Amino acid sequence: MGAEAAAVEKVAEVPSETVSRAEEAARAPAPKAKAERDTWLPRWLVAHPLYVGWAWTLLWAGLIVLDEVVDLAGWTWYLLVLMAALPTLVSTLVVLHATPRSHLRAVDATVLGHFFVRFVALVAAFMVWAASVVMSASISTTVQSVVGDSEKEVTALGFNLMVAAVPLVLSILWMAFIVRCAWFLRRLRGWRQVPVKTRVPKKFLRGRPQLKRVVVGLAHPGLLLVAGLGTSLLAVSVDAVELTLHVLE
Repeated sequence: MGAEAAAVEKVAEVPSETVSRAEEAARAPAPKAKAERDTWLPRWLVAHPLYVGWAWTLLWAGLIVLDEVVDLAGWTWYLLVLMAALPTLVSTLVVLHATPRSHLRAVDATVLGHFFVRFVALVAAFMVWAASVVMSASISTTVQSVVGDSEKEVTALGFNLMVAAVPLVLSILWMAFIVRCAWFLRRLRGWRQVPVKTRVPKKFLRGRPQLKRVVVGLAHPGLLLVAGLGTSLLAVSVDAVELTLHVLE
C-alpha cells in the first residue's frame, strides 16, 4: 500500500513539474538573438536598397573613368570594375542559388513568346559566327603581312593572338551570363525596388526579413545589366582591344 501511494505521488508530481517549467520558460524574456540579427544593417540601406546599388555603381564607374585619366597601374582597373558590379552580382548569385528551377516554370509564356525568343537566339548566334569568320580572315591577313612566309613566326604570332583574345572571349561569355541572369531575375522578382510578390522561395532568409529585403532589392535585373554588362562592354572596348593591338605591334 505504501509503495503504491509513493508511486502515485511521483506520477502526480511529473505534470506539476512540467507545468512549472513551462511557466518559467514563458515568463523568461525571449531571446533577442533572432530579433537583433539584422540590427547591423543601416536603415537607409533597408529602406532603399536599389538606390544604394545605383549610387554604388555610379561611384565606382566614376573611379574607373578617373583611373583612365590618371593612368594608374593596370591591375587597379580590373579591381574597380569588379567592385562596381560586386553588390548586385553577389545578391543575384545568392538569390538564384536559393531558387529551384521549378519556381520558374514557363506556365505563363505564350507560343509566340517562345518562338520569338528562339528566333532572337538564332539571329544572335549567326551574328557571332559571322563576326568570328570576319575576324579570323582579318587576323590571318594581318599575320601574313607582318611576319611573312616564316612558318615558325606565323605559328608563334598566332598563339600570341590567341592568348591576347582570351580576355575578349571571356568578356563575351560573361556578358551572355549577365544577360541570362538578368532574364531570370526579371521573371523571379520583377522590376520593382521592393517587389510585393515574388517567386523567391519562402524559406530564403527566413527569420531575417531586413536582410532579405536588401538582398532581393540589390538583385535587380536593371542594376545587374548596368553594373555587369556595362563594365564588360568597357572591358571589351578598352582593355582587350588594346591588348590585341599591342601584340600585333
